[in-house]
Amino acid sequence: MKKFVLVMTLVVSVFVNAQDSTMMRLEQLLQPQYSSTLALSLAEAQKFAIEQNRDLQNASLEVKKAHAKRWQTIAALLPQGDGTFGRNLMYDDDWNEKTIQLNPLQPPMSMSPWTLGLTVSEGVNAQAIVGAILNTLAIEMQDLSYQKTESQLRGNVLVNYTSVLVLADVATLLDSSLVNVSYLAEQTKQMVKVGAAEQTQYDQIYVKVNALRNSANAAKRNYRLALDALKVLLNVDASTDLQLTETTDQVLDVEHILGILFEDYDIQRNLDYQLLEKNVELAEKNVIMAGMAYLPTVAAFYKYTGQYGKDVFTMMSSPHTVGVSLSMPIWSSGKRASAVTENKIALQEAENTFSQTKDNLDIQYQNLRYTLVNNYETYVNQKENNEVTMRVMKNISDKYKWGAASALDLTTASNDLITAQSNYVQAVMNLVQSAVNLEIFLNNK
Repeated sequence: MKKFVLVMTLVVSVFVNAQDSTMMRLEQLLQPQYSSTLALSLAEAQKFAIEQNRDLQNASLEVKKAHAKRWQTIAALLPQGDGTFGRNLMYDDDWNEKTIQLNPLQPPMSMSPWTLGLTVSEGVNAQAIVGAILNTLAIEMQDLSYQKTESQLRGNVLVNYTSVLVLADVATLLDSSLVNVSYLAEQTKQMVKVGAAEQTQYDQIYVKVNALRNSANAAKRNYRLALDALKVLLNVDASTDLQLTETTDQVLDVEHILGILFEDYDIQRNLDYQLLEKNVELAEKNVIMAGMAYLPTVAAFYKYTGQYGKDVFTMMSSPHTVGVSLSMPIWSSGKRASAVTENKIALQEAENTFSQTKDNLDIQYQNLRYTLVNNYETYVNQKENNEVTMRVMKNISDKYKWGAASALDLTTASNDLITAQSNYVQAVMNLVQSAVNLEIFLNNK
């Protein structure tokens, strides 16, 4: 019987060593290779993301594009000038330059003077004026969208930064527990060899060693995934060794999170509310713009045409031309009336959406506060559970060394530790995310 136990122990040991070797090779394969290093605090990471993130850059470009479009509309209302320059040549049928003689007493002249023309025009259109106002509203809406994108980016950086730190802490704790349980498994293995313990005890602990190892490796891989997600937000190359200079306790400011619950609520500060308000204003201006199609268009122009050359005959007419025109819309087969009706309907839809969203925002505010309170309570409970399970695990491990606890007790404590670590990570992330959501909603700066 003892020989059978020794053989089984040897087989298990070989299998464990082979499995450990495979896992080590896999970890080495997944280990990233870095070419540069970047160390950032949370504030530095948020600033870096704002400067480097392409989504925010695109939002900024949209604001600049709206400014350019507004100037195009304004420029159309200002005087426009065009110039011409050329030379007129007159030939006979044999393609010889033709001459003209207006006075028998004067020598003939070649009909080939240089011509210079200048036209300045100005048109006043009511729709163009309203269009300039619409472009101003578009700039304001793009600016609000930029602010919202920036707030969301700051919040996402905070969530991912915290996630990286928490997962790093969990991986360290699980590694520590793995070392401890592995040591106990090795002791039990030696006890089995001398007949002081049963093979079942070692098997139970061996299973738990594998579970802890898998949990520790999963935590490390999740840490790298979270770090890569943060690199994406920062627009950092994958080969950069991103190092976070703050700890979880420094980033997880619970007092600040609770303070958000007591901040003043002003719905007019909410960016979604402001965007919808601008959307209603835009719809109102579209109705006015459609009505402006009934108004006349006034245009004026000045034109100068001059001829220059060595032998240019005197022009019979003045080179200066001035004109004024008034264009009045008369009949469009109902096109203008339909445009006004369409924009009035769009205004009603915008007003309905605005009213409904306003009511929904009040409810959303309460839900965000409730969610933050619930997640805070869960965080406090899971933090306490995590600390308790770590103390229990240490106590059971010490007792097991002296034979005061069974392998089943050690297995149960290890299971509780893994569950507590997972629940703690989820509680932290839920707390931070709910705080970010409420802070973005309030938009209190």
